[in-house]
Amino acid sequence: MRSRDLKEKLVHYILTGMAASSLLALAGIVIFLFMEGLPLFAHYSPINFLFGDLWYPTEDPGLFGIFPLLVASLAVTFFSSLLAVPLGVLTAVYLTEIAHPGVRRIIKPFVELLAALPSVVLGFLGMVVLAPFLQDYLDAATGLNLLNASLVLAFMSVPTICSVSEDALYSVPRDLREASLALGATRWQTTVRVVIPAALSGIGTAVMLGMSRAIGETMVVLMVAGGAAIIPTSLLDPIRPMPASIAAEMAEAPFRGEHYHALFAIGIVLFLLTLAFNMLAGHIAEKHRQAGTSSL
Repeated sequence: MRSRDLKEKLVHYILTGMAASSLLALAGIVIFLFMEGLPLFAHYSPINFLFGDLWYPTEDPGLFGIFPLLVASLAVTFFSSLLAVPLGVLTAVYLTEIAHPGVRRIIKPFVELLAALPSVVLGFLGMVVLAPFLQDYLDAATGLNLLNASLVLAFMSVPTICSVSEDALYSVPRDLREASLALGATRWQTTVRVVIPAALSGIGTAVMLGMSRAIGETMVVLMVAGGAAIIPTSLLDPIRPMPASIAAEMAEAPFRGEHYHALFAIGIVLFLLTLAFNMLAGHIAEKHRQAGTSSL
């Protein structure tokens, strides 16, 4: 018994240490991010940083207004979500409630394969395939624009939304479906009025995770968004989201200079936005949590 107790304690300490190491790593990243970003605000106003409309870090003194970058990030996240959320959720509903098991075994691997594609590959396809199409058929000044970035990000977000939504739909108790069908509801009515509401917690989490991935994606927006630090007025305008600015300029920013600290300050804004999405996902999951059949 003593040997068994020692083994259990050892396993307990190992698992606790692994969990603590994850928290320590996250804490270290956050501390370093704030240590390198906050010095900018010692001599540059946070209001001018967030709401300034000029991003010219090479000027003397530098202009670090990220409002166009912030608007671009929110716009590309919004428009990509308009496509990714219905497509991802409806695909999950089809695979869970409608598709024959044989069909599901064929479609499911393709959805997972889409999630495995490197973002640089999708960005390359957006540059060489989608950009010329948008420029030729929509008469756009350039094919590298908000619409291009939104479409590519949407296809990147679909697998995440689909997989998490599918797990949420599978977790709905089977007796809910059987009770609805026994009362005379059709298969479609059962899906829309019973299954989806019961899985709303997980679906909401899936949507927030998909949006978090879209707002934090770097390579795609760096390659296909156009790289113009302007406030977009249409879907065909080139944009420059915040992650693209960090990736494009970090290598040329003087170490511990204003430009360097400004890029880390952008990282702080991205961190806070992603944190807000995750907190909202947790709130949705808790608010609509389904405990058996008692909450319906």
